[in-house]
Amino acid sequence: MRFRHADGSVVHLSYCTNVHPAETLDGVLAQLRDHCEPVRRRLGRDRLGIGLWLARAAVRALIDDPAALRGLRAELDRRGLEVVTLNGFPYEGFGRDEVKHRVYTPDWTHPDRLAHTTHLARLLTALLPDDVTEGTISTLPLAWRTPFGAARAEAARGALTTLAERLDTLHESTGKSIRVALEPEPGCVVETTADAIAPLAAVDAPHRVGVCVDTCHLATSFEDPATALTALHAAGVTIPKAQLSAALHAEHPRLPAVREALAAFAEPRFLHQTRTITPDGLRGTDDLDDALDGGALPDASPWRSHFHVPLHARPAPPLTSTFPVLVETLGLLVGGPVPRTRHLEVETYTWQALPPELRPVTRAQLCDGIAAELTLARDLLTDLGLKELP
Repeated sequence: MRFRHADGSVVHLSYCTNVHPAETLDGVLAQLRDHCEPVRRRLGRDRLGIGLWLARAAVRALIDDPAALRGLRAELDRRGLEVVTLNGFPYEGFGRDEVKHRVYTPDWTHPDRLAHTTHLARLLTALLPDDVTEGTISTLPLAWRTPFGAARAEAARGALTTLAERLDTLHESTGKSIRVALEPEPGCVVETTADAIAPLAAVDAPHRVGVCVDTCHLATSFEDPATALTALHAAGVTIPKAQLSAALHAEHPRLPAVREALAAFAEPRFLHQTRTITPDGLRGTDDLDDALDGGALPDASPWRSHFHVPLHARPAPPLTSTFPVLVETLGLLVGGPVPRTRHLEVETYTWQALPPELRPVTRAQLCDGIAAELTLARDLLTDLGLKELP
């Protein structure tokens, strides 16, 4: 979906396809048929943006076979879909029964991460619509926080510097500008937007590597949106992409009813890092189970858990979501005279990890839910004065 900003530029809105993960190219093509096109039709749109997730096997197939890449581009066009952004965070196995820490491997200290992201950039230049010259790729925030010493930090810096050089070369050869964005996430080396500033300054490539602001992650770490975005701007760090998402919020975690409600969201597939603010600063656990287990996390103040809850269907009381943080951040990103980013992506990949009574049972129900999220995001953008384009 495209929107005209007051400054005349185009802002793109998409949804991320990691909600229906597939490891192979055939699986990706099936997603377009079974999910993405039906969502587009529900929205009554001739064109729908998708933030494509391509696992390692699918990437390899497309890199090795130019005809397959042309076929994917043709299939996107045929089904009224367009791609301006890729989710390059998960490498493979995002559909496993247990993902947890595996999603952070390989990290930016391993050559496979550099190779994979370089391949994604090459593919994106071929997948961009004919009238679009800029694409973005979100990626993991360097690595999980342990172990990560000086040697690994230097290896990650070197990889990002090499990536920036390759993106410059790609721009020169194709005329397409691809930018990569580190996505701060709780528990990682770059947990907050503030943590991103020093590593990105060391890369010295603000035009190629910046930050992906995920509003679920921002809220989980109790970051103030205005403070975070002001600091990034002051440091010269760009925001190539933002992900519109909401975290789980428990106002009174010490109450038994609240803990019981939270326990329904503790599940074995993904990590749900949980945070609270104390007089001594931010405290947290690496998973929701850990927070609920005894006194692992202080419970005098609200808890927030890294669980991407559907934007339009906030949890029932006594829980809620951090949707207000999303609204505030979106206003700061695109509500001003010039947009801070032009690529927005709804990323609720946890539909099938919701408590059983909240999960979509059929493919049609999932498509309905995704369409409802996009409708809400569209309304937020038009409320900010952006004009929806055909």
